[in-house]
Amino acid sequence: MTEGEEGLRKVTVDRSEGFGERLLGVLLDRAHEMPPQLIAPLIAEEVGRIGGRDVSILLQDYDQLILAPLPGMRLVVGEPERIDDSQAGRAFLSAAPVEHPQADGVRMFLPLLDGSDEVGVLAVTLNSVDDDDRRLLRRLAGLVADMLVTKNSYTDQFFQARRREPMTLAAEIQWSLLPPLTMITPQVAVAGILEPAYDVAGDSFDYALNDNILHMAVIDAMGHGLDAAVLATVAVGAYRHARRADVGLAELYMFMDTAIDEQFGPDHFVTAQMMRLDIGTGHLQWVNAGHPSPLLIRDHRVIQPLESPGTLPVGFGGAIPQVSEQELSRGDRILFFTDGLVEEHRAGDEPFGEERMLAFVDRAGCVGESVQEMVRGLSHALMRERGGVTTDDATLFLVEWCGGTTDRLVTVEV
Repeated sequence: MTEGEEGLRKVTVDRSEGFGERLLGVLLDRAHEMPPQLIAPLIAEEVGRIGGRDVSILLQDYDQLILAPLPGMRLVVGEPERIDDSQAGRAFLSAAPVEHPQADGVRMFLPLLDGSDEVGVLAVTLNSVDDDDRRLLRRLAGLVADMLVTKNSYTDQFFQARRREPMTLAAEIQWSLLPPLTMITPQVAVAGILEPAYDVAGDSFDYALNDNILHMAVIDAMGHGLDAAVLATVAVGAYRHARRADVGLAELYMFMDTAIDEQFGPDHFVTAQMMRLDIGTGHLQWVNAGHPSPLLIRDHRVIQPLESPGTLPVGFGGAIPQVSEQELSRGDRILFFTDGLVEEHRAGDEPFGEERMLAFVDRAGCVGESVQEMVRGLSHALMRERGGVTTDDATLFLVEWCGGTTDRLVTVEV
């Protein structure tokens, strides 16, 4: 036997199953064939193995105002929790566990994170909490979030729990098109919001992170109701088709323009912005086809609108567009928005306007630390500023460039 072979024989790895691995493993093993309606009691059963009780699963509603309880066997179904003023809301907004001492123990609220998109909050009560409990519950919450997202494809129950009022057909079509509302990585973060959540029709956004390039689009189809939703569906489909063919922004615009014109004729159009961000260098490129100029935010202050040569809305047969460029600094945020935000007004009043929008974002730019908190806070604050009036679709889409590398993420520490 060689010295190297002898050394290999001396290396031993403990592969025995500890309590935590067994708990999570049982949940994972049983979840594969578990129908959606039995996910809740399975979670409650596994939480009970570590002494947990009074389990609740709270899901974010479409308005992003409350956390709605998911009904299910062995789950505690209480009243909805307001995101802005509840312990569950604190956990949701901070994406970090919150512990609330009670007479009979400690109520823990754990964010349910699917990647970086927040599904909701897992709430559970224990007699006491130590670091082992915290570690195990944090990992359990991550597994629960993945299970909810996976099973959501097979059931309407989660959708029904999140829906707090009737939703139009057009809005359901739009919500089915959307990617996750939030994506956070060490190098870049994005968050978007649509309003009115239950009646949106023509507004949409999309993004994809392919290697070091973040592709983004914000779309506003003309009209209202089902016609606008169908037009937006074709626009998003054309955008994704061209994006996946890896064409440049100018070619992407031309492809979308042809698709809309051939399908709907010259009387239909879509305003849009299509963007690309190199997350390694901070180099931003975009084409503006009829949208308000995006805002460059640095240190929570609006530095400037990103003015650019515009081109005709998609579907009008515009010339090959000029691609605009901007070098970002680490920590810069870019806020994209549709004209529904600036053209809205109360009866008899002037439109909200881009200047007022810019000033308001400048004042409220410190709302929340994360992109999700900021875009959600801005949307709700702007709604209040407009007196709750929303007669047109409105979209906010925020991207933050952090830079750096992700090399450390591929190293597994044992």
